[in-house]
Amino acid sequence: MSRTPVMLSVAGSDPSGGAGIQADLKTATALGVYAGAVLTALTAQNTTGVQGIHAVPPEFVGTQLESVLTDLDVRAVKIGMLGAPEVAAVVADALRRRPVPAVVLDPVMVASSGDRLVPQETIEVIATELLPLATVVTPNVPEAQILTGAAVDDLAGLELAGQLLVEAGARAALVKGGHLSGAESIDLLVTGEGAQKLAAPRVETPHTHGTGCTLSSAVAAFLVRGEPLQEAVARAKDYLVAALASGSRRDVGAGHGPVDHLGGR
Repeated sequence: MSRTPVMLSVAGSDPSGGAGIQADLKTATALGVYAGAVLTALTAQNTTGVQGIHAVPPEFVGTQLESVLTDLDVRAVKIGMLGAPEVAAVVADALRRRPVPAVVLDPVMVASSGDRLVPQETIEVIATELLPLATVVTPNVPEAQILTGAAVDDLAGLELAGQLLVEAGARAALVKGGHLSGAESIDLLVTGEGAQKLAAPRVETPHTHGTGCTLSSAVAAFLVRGEPLQEAVARAKDYLVAALASGSRRDVGAGHGPVDHLGGR
């Protein structure tokens, strides 16, 4: 019997359940994919913001990765919040030693609440060591600006940022335009061959907690299912739009509640 293909989430924990490891596991399960998880950081957060961050020791992050990568049939790794620069370096080293077919890099740097989640040193490790390993990198507008230094305030800015990220080593860049204005939410998938526009009507909802984690883990889950990258990205966006649209069914927290991962199926 062939082994079950696995998506591995490498990310931080959100005790309120809407983002991070918890969002990744919910997304993979909703999409019918088995998921493992390597914890990189513990956070104290809820729907109103981030109150504290505690990094998992780098050597233990490495031990977790070694345990999973030597045993499970990992077809895609989704990398989220990394916390300390030493943790980011350990993850990069593990993936160089034990390559996997697909790496979805969600460069988590700024929470939806606006809170900065990682120090500058971690951003530098992400840019120099993890970006070249990425099958696709999935920054939002603030993260794309941090990584590239480019102004991103329209479609042309999304494409320029994507091109710069591909030139920096990523095989593809999905630059998310949710922070931009307009009736449509536009993301741009940029590869060495050009750019693909993915547009959907903007969902007006306060239930946006975990949107970035959910989209990137959905991309990874569809890659595990054998979809080519463009199809995986398109289907992941459809899943997120549905999860946003049904988020109001669950009244969770006093701030920006989570998307409805089960409603996105």
